[in-house]
Amino acid sequence: MGWSSWLLFVYLSWSFFISSTHESQTYQLQLLLQLRKHLEHPPQLDILEGYNGDLCNLSSSPNLGIVCLENTVTELKIMGDKLVKVSNDFNGFAIPNQTLSESFSVDSFVTTLTRLTSLKVLRLVSLGIWGPLPDKIHRLYSLEVLDLSSNFFFGSVPLQLSRLVKLNSLTLDGNYFNGSVPDWLDSLSNLTILSLKSNRFNGQFPSSICRIITLTDIALSHNHLTGKLPDLSTLSSLHMLDLRENKLDSDLPGMPKELITVLLSNNSFSGKIPGQFGQLNQLQHLDLSLNHLSGTPPSTMFSLPNISYLNLASNMLSGPLPNHLLCGSKLGFVDLSSNKLIGGLPSCLGSMLDKRVVKFGGNCLSVDSQNQHQESYCNVANEEGKQSRCRAVGVLVAAIGGAVLVISLLALLVVFLRRRYRSRRTFKQNIISKAEQDNIPTGVSSEVLANARFISEAAKLGTQGAPVCRVFTLEELKEATNNFDSSSFMGEGSIGKIYKGRLENGTYVAIRSLSFLKKHSIQNLKVRLDLLSKLHHPHLVGLLGHCVDSGIQNDSSSTKVFLVYEYMPNGNYRTHLSEMCPEKALGWPDRLAILIGVAKAVHFLHTGVIPGAFNNRLKTDNILLDEHRIAKLSDYGMSIITDEIEKPEAKGDVLKSSHKIKLEDDVYNFGFILLESLVGPIVTGKGEAFLLNEMASFGSQDGRRKIVDPVVLTTCSQESLSILVSITSKCISPEPSTRPSFEDVLWNLQYAAQVQAMADADQ
Repeated sequence: MGWSSWLLFVYLSWSFFISSTHESQTYQLQLLLQLRKHLEHPPQLDILEGYNGDLCNLSSSPNLGIVCLENTVTELKIMGDKLVKVSNDFNGFAIPNQTLSESFSVDSFVTTLTRLTSLKVLRLVSLGIWGPLPDKIHRLYSLEVLDLSSNFFFGSVPLQLSRLVKLNSLTLDGNYFNGSVPDWLDSLSNLTILSLKSNRFNGQFPSSICRIITLTDIALSHNHLTGKLPDLSTLSSLHMLDLRENKLDSDLPGMPKELITVLLSNNSFSGKIPGQFGQLNQLQHLDLSLNHLSGTPPSTMFSLPNISYLNLASNMLSGPLPNHLLCGSKLGFVDLSSNKLIGGLPSCLGSMLDKRVVKFGGNCLSVDSQNQHQESYCNVANEEGKQSRCRAVGVLVAAIGGAVLVISLLALLVVFLRRRYRSRRTFKQNIISKAEQDNIPTGVSSEVLANARFISEAAKLGTQGAPVCRVFTLEELKEATNNFDSSSFMGEGSIGKIYKGRLENGTYVAIRSLSFLKKHSIQNLKVRLDLLSKLHHPHLVGLLGHCVDSGIQNDSSSTKVFLVYEYMPNGNYRTHLSEMCPEKALGWPDRLAILIGVAKAVHFLHTGVIPGAFNNRLKTDNILLDEHRIAKLSDYGMSIITDEIEKPEAKGDVLKSSHKIKLEDDVYNFGFILLESLVGPIVTGKGEAFLLNEMASFGSQDGRRKIVDPVVLTTCSQESLSILVSITSKCISPEPSTRPSFEDVLWNLQYAAQVQAMADADQ
C-alpha cells in the first residue's frame, strides 16, 4: 500500500509539473504574440504564427533569439530592419516607413514586455519603436543586459531605470534621448558597459560616472556634451573611452592606467597633453585630433609598449619634436598633420623602413617642403597669440597698477609705492615673456583632414597571416609580362590596364597600370600605396606590391604606377551567371556564399578602416574567384590613390556628408550585384530603366518566374529568395536615406543562407 501510494504521488507530481510547464509555455508564447502585434508584425516574428512547439527550442536566427532557463524565457533578441535614421528635425511623432505607426503605444508595449519577469537579456534593435521610455521598465528587475539601440526613443532616461541594480550593460545608442546624462548612474553599481552614443544629450559629463568602478566601456560620442571632463583615474577597470564629437572644452583630465582605447577627437580640449598619457602602458589606440591642444606632445607617448595608432592631427601643437624620440615596436600609424610643429622629423618617424604610416603635412617642419608651410607661418601664428596674451595681461597689469596708485595716495607714500610699482611692473613683464613662450596659434590650415581620412585599422593590426607587400622594380615587371606584350594584356578594368604576369619564382600575378600627373607628391603617393597594401581580408584580392616609375620618356608630366595583385584563375563573378556562360552557371547556395563573402569584405572596408574606405567600385566584374571559387573583391580602395589624392577644400559637416554619400553609393551598387545574382547580368546602362520598369515583377510568384534566372528558381527556396528580393529592393531605393547599412545587408544575406541550408537539409 505504501509503495503504491508513493508511485501515485510521483505520478501526480509529474503530471502537475508537465501541466504547469505547458501552461507557462503557452502564457509566454501569448505574450510574444502580443509583442508581435504591438510591433506591427515584423517579419522577424513571423515564425511565431501558428507555432505549437516548445518555445524554448525555437531555432535562433541573426534577427531573432529566444533563450530559456528551466522553461522560462530569460533572453529575448529582436533585430529589426528599420535602420534608417531621420534628420535632426525628428520631433517625437510617427514617421511613415521609419517608425511604427501613429497608433503604436510605447506604454502598452512595455506593459506587455514587463510580464516576462525573468528576462535577463533584452535586445530590441532597429524596430522603429518611438516615444518616451516608460518608468515601468524597472519591473524587469532581473535585467542584466538592456539594448534599445537604433530606435526613436526620446525625452529623458527615466529615473526608475536606476532600480535595475543587476544591470551590467546599458546600450541606448542611436536614439533621440535629450537633456542631461543621468546623474544617478552610480546606482547601477554592477554596470560594466555604458553606451549612449548618437543621441541629443547635453550639459556636462556627470561626475557620478566616476564612481562606477566596474565600468570597462564608456561611449558617449556624437552628443552635445559641454564643459569639463572630470578626473577619470578612479575607473581602474576602464578599457575604452569614446567621447568623440561633443563640445567638451576643458584640459585633458587624469586617465586610468588600464585604458586600451581613447577616442576624444572633434571636441574643444585645450592646454597641453598631460605627461601621464605617456604612462598608459596598455594604451593601443589614442585619437586626440580636431581639438585645441597646445605645446609639444610628451615623447613617451610614442614609445608606449602597446601603442599602435596615434592621431594628434589638427591641433595647435608647437615647438620641435626631440631628435632622440623613440617609437614603440607596435606603432603602425602616426598623424601629426595640421599643427605648428617646427624643426626636423625624428628618425623613427621619418624612416620608410619600418612600414609605419606617418602623416606630418601642414606643419613647418624642415622636411617634405612641398607639404609644409614656411617657418614664418608658424612664427606669425605664435606672434598673433603673443599679442592676444599681451593684451590680456596688460589689462591685468593696469588693474593692479590702479589699485596700487590708490593705496599710494591714501598712504602718502608716493615715492616708495612708485618704486614698488616699477618693480612689480618689471615682474609682470617677465611673466608676459614667459607666457609668450607657451602661447599657441589659433589659425587652422585649409589642409585640415586632407590626408587624415585614410587611416587604416589594418595599419595597427599589421599584416597578420598576409603576404608582405614589396616594392617591385620596373625591370621585374617588364620581365614578368614580356615587356608588357599584347599577349599578356587581360583587358581594361574600371581604372587602368591589366596585364597577366609571371614572377621569377613562378607565381602568376595581375598587374594594373595607372598614370598620375607629376604635380602629386611621390612621397605622398608612396605613403598612400603603403596604406592600401595594409588592407588585408580573406575576401579582398591581395595587393602583393607596387612600383612607382616617374621616368617615363614620352611623357615627362606623368608618373606611372603599377599595382601587383594575386592572380585569380576563375575569372569574375559575372561570367558565372547563366546568361554569359550557361555551363559555368552557379546555383543559388553558391551565389549566396559569394555575396556573403563580398559583403564581409565591404563591411570590413567600411568599419575595419578608420574612418572608412567607401566608393569601392562594386560590380559583378570586380568580384573575382580563386581556384577554389572563393570570392574576392578587386578595385577596392582605389579612391585612396586616385581621386582622393586631391586635397578636399571642404571641412567639417561637408566631409561627413561626403562620407555618408559614398557609403550609400556602395550600398546602392551592391544592390545591383544582388539584382544580377537574381536575374542574371544586366546590360550596361540598363540598370536604372530595369529598376523603374521591372522591379514590380518581384511582388508576385508569376512575376518572379518571368524575371528570375531559371538556375536560381530551380535551386532556391522561396523564403530565401524573398529575403534577397526584400534587401535588394531596399539597397537600390532611389532615396539614399532609405537604404540599409552594410551590416544589415550582411545580416540578411546570412539569414537567407541559413534558411536555404535548412531547406536543402529538409529535402
